[in-house]
Amino acid sequence: MVNNRLFITDRANAVTPFLVMEILEKAKEMELRGEDIVHLEVGEPDFDSPKCVKDAAKEAIDRSETRYSPSLGLRQLREAIADDYRKKYGVKFSYERVVITSGTSPVLQMIFAALLERGDEVIMTDPHYACYPSFVNFFGGTPVYIKTWEEDNFRLNPADILSRITEKTRAILINSPSNPTGTILSVPDMQEIVKMAIPVVSDEIYNGLIYDGEERSILEFCDNAFVVDGFSKRYAMTGWRLGFAVVPEIYVRPMQRLAQNFFISAPTVSQWAGIAALDKAGEDLEIMRMEYGRRRDFLLGGLKKIGLDVASDPAGAFYVFVNMRAYTDDSLAFALDILEKAKVAVSPGIDFGEGGEGFIRLSYATSIERIEEGLTRLEKYLSSYFQP
Repeated sequence: MVNNRLFITDRANAVTPFLVMEILEKAKEMELRGEDIVHLEVGEPDFDSPKCVKDAAKEAIDRSETRYSPSLGLRQLREAIADDYRKKYGVKFSYERVVITSGTSPVLQMIFAALLERGDEVIMTDPHYACYPSFVNFFGGTPVYIKTWEEDNFRLNPADILSRITEKTRAILINSPSNPTGTILSVPDMQEIVKMAIPVVSDEIYNGLIYDGEERSILEFCDNAFVVDGFSKRYAMTGWRLGFAVVPEIYVRPMQRLAQNFFISAPTVSQWAGIAALDKAGEDLEIMRMEYGRRRDFLLGGLKKIGLDVASDPAGAFYVFVNMRAYTDDSLAFALDILEKAKVAVSPGIDFGEGGEGFIRLSYATSIERIEEGLTRLEKYLSSYFQP
């Protein structure tokens, strides 16, 4: 019997694919067939999680810390995060404003669930992290894009934001250091943005991975911003699924209700591991940061050698956004072709917005040896690209 009541909602159908993951999944299928793929597409550290982190998790398991935590997270971790911000940025806030989640995606979901009614607007850059529009659209909001330009180092100009604010604007979403460009917001630009009296949602997941410039938090300039952060990138803890937000006080209780209903709590063992990361992994973090900086310089030099000058050097994160418009105006087809013919996985620029079309994003969260192999294959591919 056919069940005619089966259907898929418009809401679900409207969620667009995350193309980086599409490329990764295709690359994994090719590897299962025995093909050697150089992975420059995914933003996942190739480092192991620090030993102190793993030891803390083992100790937590041995103590039987395997039950639910409170929905907002372990008080010990929330206090440790508040103390970390005091030490690093000189900002003071109560641990009660810290919300612990299973990675940063649930944080973004809860923030926009609390901020948006249908038709409300969120201002963000173009290019931007691929999933930002999906979070906004899913809750009935409308992304409003501010174009940024390679020749201006993909800088988000506060004057451009001001010109796009309307009565429907509910948030300004910023990301510094940025994915995909590695751009860092300057202090004067941060100060101008918070003056606009619009809630700021600041994704700071790549803080700690900065090579040129100074690490700053929006909370230094505005006490009532939403900060999104986590342990995945700088502590090489992607699989631990541990993120957090610092939210204005009036949003704590709504966020708590959302967490209770939709997520219960973040993994308890991971939270104990997070406490150890903040307390003991500083040396590990610096070793990883220095190595990423070395890889960045190697990749930039290698790209130049094969004729791909990068006008905007990344100052943070672990990506280089490379202009390939001399070769293509269809970055997805281009990325798939590179994968098929050169066995190098890269991210198509269109995943990061219309402003990214014609670019590819290369991740240097892998070894110099694999970066070198990827460049060799890419050079060979490009040398024959225009040949019949």
